[in-house]
Amino acid sequence: MAAEGYREAGHLPNLRPGGQPAAPEELPRQRNGVTPQMRGRYPDYNVLEEADHWDPVTRRVVFERVESVPPIRFFTAPEALTLGVFCDLVLAQDAEPKIPVLGMVDAKLFAGELDGFRYADLPDDRETWRRVAVGLDVAARQHGAPDFVNASEDVRERVVDAFAKGQLHGEVWDDLAPARAWKVVTRAMLSAFYSHPWAWNEIGFGGPAYPRGYARIGAGQRENWEGAEAFALDPVKDTQQRQVQGT
Repeated sequence: MAAEGYREAGHLPNLRPGGQPAAPEELPRQRNGVTPQMRGRYPDYNVLEEADHWDPVTRRVVFERVESVPPIRFFTAPEALTLGVFCDLVLAQDAEPKIPVLGMVDAKLFAGELDGFRYADLPDDRETWRRVAVGLDVAARQHGAPDFVNASEDVRERVVDAFAKGQLHGEVWDDLAPARAWKVVTRAMLSAFYSHPWAWNEIGFGGPAYPRGYARIGAGQRENWEGAEAFALDPVKDTQQRQVQGT
């Protein structure tokens, strides 16, 4: 289907019931390279094809993110199971291929590569992650589920929604500020997700600019090697129209 067909498709976010954004399966199928779930707005773009324009060190680092999936060494098996489900839900990774976000987070925690700062009322980020794993099970049980992993999709979404709003209470959450804990874990998750070239393919990011650099820096201009969007929707106008700014 031509790009114009995607622009006119009835699945654009502002046309779907409830004003929800397009689901992955409603986006164009990826035809070149890999994106999470093989869907994205730049179906013919593969950032790894630009690797010859990167310096050797950068090229090695980027390809390691694809070829060397970190094993789980920091989290226990039960923690990894719970947090893996949590990460997939928050990042809407509902099907393979998935960016191994939890593995990337685990590797940094295992190596002690922290941000260098933390909230005064929270423990070390490593302990915060462990408590969040416990807290997710606590919140799921409050909804009648045995734990977070075995909860229904509706219960999981309710738990995550309450977590995001800082509205979890009871047991571990009485000592762990949920609003701050949410910022700690989502910061790490998003950092891992958008450091991966599959995410770059999904958003049309051109990858490392060194040493080639950019020449077309005006608004709306695109380098000839950058991805061409096949699902065009101005995010600023869209969020204003749906009144979801800041959510």
